[in-house]
Amino acid sequence: MSEPMVEAGIAADRAERLTRTIRDQTFPNLKPRDSATLILIDRSETVPKVLLGRRHLRHRFMPGKFVFPGGRIEPADRLMAALTPLHQRHASRLMQRVRHPSAAKAAAFALAAIRETYEETGLMLGVRTEATIKTPSGAWEAFAAAGVMPDLSKIHFIARAITPPKRPLRFDSRFFAADIDAVVNRVDGMVGPDAEFVELVWLPITEARSLDMPGITAVVLEELQDRIATGMSVDFPVPLYRMLRKRFVREIL
Repeated sequence: MSEPMVEAGIAADRAERLTRTIRDQTFPNLKPRDSATLILIDRSETVPKVLLGRRHLRHRFMPGKFVFPGGRIEPADRLMAALTPLHQRHASRLMQRVRHPSAAKAAAFALAAIRETYEETGLMLGVRTEATIKTPSGAWEAFAAAGVMPDLSKIHFIARAITPPKRPLRFDSRFFAADIDAVVNRVDGMVGPDAEFVELVWLPITEARSLDMPGITAVVLEELQDRIATGMSVDFPVPLYRMLRKRFVREIL
């Protein structure tokens, strides 16, 4: 079997598995909210490890599931400056199939992933600086206090997925990845019994899928594994998973 046929079979299998995870679609239809997620990778050993957090059981959305840090895009993310921009290939893909595309909007997706990672894990990604950092109010002020400036050149756009219609919550999620050496500061006390994540785990990527996680999280782990095998090449395709005629499809951005 030729390589393109093998790749097509893998893509179809991933989309089909997502289709099989579809649950009740009888809710009023909602517009998906833009969100961003970050996968931290430790590639110091033969098998890379990834960081996942277990969500609190009291959460309305995916209670008790293991997921990557992430959440909705906030207005402040569009106001936060970065020391270096996204690679142009990542930025151009982030601007596809969005309303009013711009480099600033693409950067805001990546910045939201960095901010959410800090808020949920206490880990700050970026570069230390002694220069004065101007930030919008809110979580970004903690970066300024720590002397950390976001560095988008270390962020990779891995995948995008849109929640099916007529679910109680819908997200248009961008999945990013970064190596652990992008973390330059840690704030304790962000994870615990009363926090969004009750625990964090580092697991080999080959074992992580055995955790109780959403179907899309498992599929994105496979997409990440493929990209790692290429050395995190910026030229590697970025998939978009979305529902079309009641079935998930995998398209390339």
